[in-house]
Amino acid sequence: MGKQVKYNYNKKIKSKGISYYFWLPLARFLPHIKFRRVIRCGTENIPKEGGIILASNHISGFDPITVGGSGGRDLHFMSKIEHFENWYSPLLRVFNGFPVNRGNTDKSSVEYAIRVVKEGHVLGMFPEGTRSKTFEKPVKGKSGVALIAREARADVLPISLYKVQRDKKWSDLIVRYGEVIKYEDFGFTDEKKSRELKDATKKIMGEIGKLWEQGDAKL
Repeated sequence: MGKQVKYNYNKKIKSKGISYYFWLPLARFLPHIKFRRVIRCGTENIPKEGGIILASNHISGFDPITVGGSGGRDLHFMSKIEHFENWYSPLLRVFNGFPVNRGNTDKSSVEYAIRVVKEGHVLGMFPEGTRSKTFEKPVKGKSGVALIAREARADVLPISLYKVQRDKKWSDLIVRYGEVIKYEDFGFTDEKKSRELKDATKKIMGEIGKLWEQGDAKL
């Protein structure tokens, strides 16, 4: 690791700062470097207020920008700590990115993520944990989203990122927002068993997979 990354996880969590909207047009342009068109469906499913987790499959470094900024709400998201050592780290901070050390149990970033949701903001997460290079149907996920949903007592909105022409470098991208999975539907109990997290993760990935299977239908 290069320079030491500092982040104030105890700061007051805010949304919609002036700098956020100043840079937003640039941010919305960036995904077009990789995709010809970005077509969003179902943005009306994003709650207008209250804490929520947006859970999406992961296909590019632009995904936080791609899924965020819709429904009139800005996104807070985890990004691996190495990204905060690079020249673009100020932009990550402007767009509510915060570092996570994936090589260790990063208690600070997890607690911050829980607080983001509890305090009524939107948290974006990618349960696969890494980007897909094949653009195939997402199937397996890690338990991070389920863990934060359980601790924050949060609903989860599944999202599918579908590259229409997977064999081409420059293709249309379909961003499909599904229906909210209510916290109560996960069946979490006070016992906090690991099986509950596995079942919740399976449910989340199943809904993302169903959205992905729709492809570019009904556009």
